[in-house]
Amino acid sequence: MRLLFLAALRRHTGNAVTAQRVRDHLEAAGHVCILKDAFDFESPSEISNFIKAENLEAAVALHLYRGGRLLQGNGIPFGIIFGGTDLNEDVNQGDKNKVMGKVLEEARFAVAFTESMKQTAQRQWPRAKDKIYVQSQGIATVPNTAFNWNTFLQCSEINQSADNLHVFLLICGLRQVKDPLYLVDAFSEWHQEEPNVYMVIVGPEVDPVFTREVKAKVKRTPGVRLIREMAQEDLHAVMKNCFALVNSSVSEGMSAAILEAMDLEVPVLARNIPGNTAVVKHEVTGLLFSDPQEFVQLAKRLVSNPSLEKEIVANGREYVRKYHSWQEERQTYRQLVRTLERSTED
Repeated sequence: MRLLFLAALRRHTGNAVTAQRVRDHLEAAGHVCILKDAFDFESPSEISNFIKAENLEAAVALHLYRGGRLLQGNGIPFGIIFGGTDLNEDVNQGDKNKVMGKVLEEARFAVAFTESMKQTAQRQWPRAKDKIYVQSQGIATVPNTAFNWNTFLQCSEINQSADNLHVFLLICGLRQVKDPLYLVDAFSEWHQEEPNVYMVIVGPEVDPVFTREVKAKVKRTPGVRLIREMAQEDLHAVMKNCFALVNSSVSEGMSAAILEAMDLEVPVLARNIPGNTAVVKHEVTGLLFSDPQEFVQLAKRLVSNPSLEKEIVANGREYVRKYHSWQEERQTYRQLVRTLERSTED
């Protein structure tokens, strides 16, 4: 079957990584899967023309609003994968909520990463409950074995010996919902007390205006560095070498970076929000903070308590292996796409 996969493809953000992984699953099942950026299309009619030109038979959209609205009324069967901001942010805007409800009526299936995401969707659109499935993100990490950590530190202008260094890594697209500046002031105060702790923010420049604000703030803040987006294999290598992975988002669907850190045996400190608490259990698979001061307290505790670090790392890795199986995810998407195949045969 020839499939269109429509996603908001800002490179190396969670959506782009998820889209590439699901596309691999579908192609492994023998389908032709054309991955397109939802931002490249302005209307359903543009998508309709593309579908006809490429002779596409079905579609999958990642993000109920950004991708789903473009597939409405195109006459081909489609499924939806909730992104996170669609259920956490867009759902609170009347016009978008109405559009998403109509998209969900037309969709043959919808995938939520967590049970709580499914419940949120069901509360909003009760008639869709029988078509919403829960499938956690499957995780597979591939660190670049040739990556040079010391070179990375030099490029980041961290002129310290790697032996006594604690790098806290924040991976996010530079946009307000990810709140990359949330911890910056508190972290910088800590760095001035203990110069061997650094925060490194890595991610694509998603929102140009906000990116300028982030760059200006980081430039004048000791102990904090901002690095441009990196290839996935290099990012995994950086993650593997850092002391801890940080997530400070205002809202999340399911953070792939948190799960990847767990898979790579790196401790996680995450903001106490629903998307994060779905995967991080405090003091078991990671540490949860509710404000910048609590983050610093927990980070200091982690630095000074190797046994806590060891326990969290072991639990995190076990959790990912048990609940975020890449093979299970592949099987789920294969089965769901068969429902689209059956629709084209009817």
